[in-house]
Amino acid sequence: MITVGIVANPASGKDIRRLVAHGSIFDNEEKASIVRRVLLGLEAMGVERVLFMPERFGIGLRALEGITLHLEAANLEMQPRFNQEDSRRATEMMVAAGASCLVTLGGDGTNRMVAKACGNVPIMPISTGTNNVFPFMIEGTIAGLAAGLVATGAANEAIFRAPRLDVWQEGDETVRDLALVDAVVYAESFIASRAIWEEAKIREIILTRAEPGNIGLSSVGAHLLAGDYPPDHGIYLKIGAEGRTVLAPIAPGLLRPVTIAEHRLLPPGGEIILTHTERCVLALDGEREVEMRPRSQTHLRLNPNGPYVVDARKAVAVAARAGKFIL
Repeated sequence: MITVGIVANPASGKDIRRLVAHGSIFDNEEKASIVRRVLLGLEAMGVERVLFMPERFGIGLRALEGITLHLEAANLEMQPRFNQEDSRRATEMMVAAGASCLVTLGGDGTNRMVAKACGNVPIMPISTGTNNVFPFMIEGTIAGLAAGLVATGAANEAIFRAPRLDVWQEGDETVRDLALVDAVVYAESFIASRAIWEEAKIREIILTRAEPGNIGLSSVGAHLLAGDYPPDHGIYLKIGAEGRTVLAPIAPGLLRPVTIAEHRLLPPGGEIILTHTERCVLALDGEREVEMRPRSQTHLRLNPNGPYVVDARKAVAVAARAGKFIL
C-alpha cells in the first residue's frame, strides 16, 4: 500500500520570537487547510494511505473535514507527549509502517527532529515555522503532488541529499544530536526558552549552508560571503568585538550588526572542536539543546549524507515531461 506520513507540528511558528521579533504566526486552522490541500494532491497521484502524527489540535483529522477522499487517512496509534520528541517518534512509526515519503509542516526545528528518524525516506518540507531555511515556502497542493509522485516512484530524480552537522561531546560513544542548518554557541547557562535572539550572546556559528536571502543565523554567513563558496562546504564563524561587521536578519524583522572576527570554510567531513571557559549552550537549528560545561569539548562534523529531500518543483517538472498530467 503506497503510504505517506504527515508530521504537522502545532507548536511551530509560535515561539518567543513572536514577542522579541516579528515572526509570522501560522495558526493551526491554516495548517489544517494546508494539510487538506496536501491530501488532495497525494490522492491525485495515487497515494493509498496517509498517516498523521497525533497532536493536541488534531490538524490531520480536521483536514479531512469538508472533502471526500478514497485514500485511507488516520492518526498513528501513538500516545503523544506534546513535546518535540513526538515528531521523532511519529517519524519512526511512519517509516516502520512503510511510508515512502514524509510531509512535514514546521520550521527548521521540526525538520531536525524528523531527520533524526527518517532514515532513507525522503522529506517534503513545508515551511510553517520561524527560521525557515530547510523547509520550502510552497503551496500545499504542489507539495502534495510532489510527495505523491515521489511516493509512487514517478519522480526519483527530484530527490536530493541535504547535509547535516553531527554533534557529540567528549565521552559520547555515538553522535548525540544533529543540525540541518546551523549550530550556535550561545552564552547562556541553561537551555531555558530554547529560542535564541540576542546577538550579543552569540560566540560561534557553524553553518551547513549560507545562501543569500535566508533568514536566521545562516544569513550572517550569507551576507559575509555573498554565496561565494563551494556548494558542498559549510562555514565556521567566530564572533568577536573586532573584525568585519555585517547587517543580518537573525530573526524575522530583527536586523542586527554582527562582527565576525574569524571565518573559514568547512569541507565535507570537516570537524570543529568547541571549547569555552564560560558556561554556554549549543543551539541547533535555532533552539538551545546542548549545555556546554566550561573547558569541555563539543565536536561538530559536516556530514554530507543528511536526509533525503524532495525538490517539489523539479518533481512536478519531471512528471509533466513524462506526461503524468495528460488525461
